[in-house]
Amino acid sequence: MSYDPELAAALAANPAFTQGPPPPPPGITAWEFARQLSKKAFTPISDYYKERLPDSSHYTVSDKHVPVEAPSGEIPVRYVKPSGGTEDTFPVLVWFHGGGFALGDLGMDDMHLRTIAVELKLAIVNVGYRLSPEFQFPTPFEDCYTALQWIAENAADLQIDLKKGFIVGGDSAGGNISAGIALKARDDPFFAGRPLTGQYLLEPAVVHPDAYPEKFKASLRSFEEFSNTPFLSKESVLRFFGAYDPPPSDLRVSPLLAVSHAGLPPAFIQVQECDPIRDDGIVYETVLREAGVPVKLIKYPGCLHGFHYSFPSISAAVKLDRDAREGIRWLLTHSSQ
Repeated sequence: MSYDPELAAALAANPAFTQGPPPPPPGITAWEFARQLSKKAFTPISDYYKERLPDSSHYTVSDKHVPVEAPSGEIPVRYVKPSGGTEDTFPVLVWFHGGGFALGDLGMDDMHLRTIAVELKLAIVNVGYRLSPEFQFPTPFEDCYTALQWIAENAADLQIDLKKGFIVGGDSAGGNISAGIALKARDDPFFAGRPLTGQYLLEPAVVHPDAYPEKFKASLRSFEEFSNTPFLSKESVLRFFGAYDPPPSDLRVSPLLAVSHAGLPPAFIQVQECDPIRDDGIVYETVLREAGVPVKLIKYPGCLHGFHYSFPSISAAVKLDRDAREGIRWLLTHSSQ
């Protein structure tokens, strides 16, 4: 495999990323240990954008709670709003973090999202959904969908104008959730008159590996081609889906399988070349385009799934971020159409 030169150098300088993880210490479950390790892997992006935060006078941050089904009864969301007058209203990006439905939290993208909110004058709601395997499918998905409904119902109090922009977005598993939510919301009378206006899918999975449709099997080659890559491998994808435990053909986890994709909101998609789920995003772009959905796709040569979390300062990661901001701007241009 030919990795991006800067990424290859970063990997060479950090051999832990190309080696298997150590076994969990006694008394700690494999998933608890994986969460500890992932927090370390996500620290660089948090530190990088923390150093680039605008002055706190330019935005406000508040943690809120959204009621969800028992047993926990609520999930946290972090709300970032650009500064403005009491009469100002903003478009909104509803963000679902990655981590294979089992890892990650509100802090994973927090600093990064704050910089985006200020630059784009965009409110962002970062959703802390419950994680598998403790909470298996459909709980993480339904937590996110409930949060989306809560945002729509409380838009006025949040100083959000859904007509200015109502976008769902997420990375990896969060991209999977975003695509599934966009599909469900399209057909839900609850969102009649207040439809989603965009979906931002960053290196998304859009179909369960056990549900590849025959017509796309020849196009979904990356799952085997990049089966043993750092950060995400075929084995780890299967482990994540195993812990999540969805029915493979359920549209909430495999939106690619929908009978029709017509009427979905415009989509901005980013994929990494050396990623086992790369072709999910590429095939989905084709399907959406054929259904008449405005869509933009950007591919990153020689890059790995989630590389920007550990190496946010290399040129490819800087470009990924710059493209993301322009992609969100592009999605916002569709909100008034």
